Amino acid sequence: MAAAGPSVFLVMVNGQVESAQFPEYDDLYCKYCFVYGQDWAPTAGLEEGISQITSKSRDARRALVWNFPIDVTFKSTNPHGWPQIVLSVYGPDVFGNDVVRGYGAVHVPFSPGRHKRTVPMFVPESASRLQRFTSWFMGRRPEYTDPRVVAQGEGREVTRVRSQGFVTLLFNVVTKDMRKLGYDTGPPDTRGVLGPSPPQGLPR
Repeated sequence: MAAAGPSVFLVMVNGQVESAQFPEYDDLYCKYCFVYGQDWAPTAGLEEGISQITSKSRDARRALVWNFPIDVTFKSTNPHGWPQIVLSVYGPDVFGNDVVRGYGAVHVPFSPGRHKRTVPMFVPESASRLQRFTSWFMGRRPEYTDPRVVAQGEGREVTRVRSQGFVTLLFNVVTKDMRKLGYDTGPPDTRGVLGPSPPQGLPR
């Protein structure tokens, strides 16, 4: 009797929240969480995490380096609702209160292999100057009660936001059984490649 084929595929993601550029701010930390569709479920690893507080590097880049690890595995029956990682960056204001310095989100890369993503960040803005002054004075800046709303389109069009900073992510993605279920994610020789990319200009 022939063995039954796979009923789900796996997407294994590891990497790190590498660094950030926030020229106006220092001493920041980052939170992340994953948002995914109803047909997806985590099978291993962590869905969310919070990094250490880091200060700007002393070199010319003035980067905020976290190198905070990401490691999670998902299973699903179809690609709809492909996982996104939502980032929230926090730091102290002039009164020492922790306030949000940026939100951002990006999909986990669809193709297996090694990927680097730079995520533009933004913050919600108060609707009026009075509200801006009151929130600054009280140390309560506008922020989302649930950062996962960043990965969803509903209600976002009525929110006033301002661009602010960038966060760099590194992903290593491995998929299993996607081809057996009829999904093509790239050339066969790229599936599950975790090593560094070959130097430019050299034959592969």
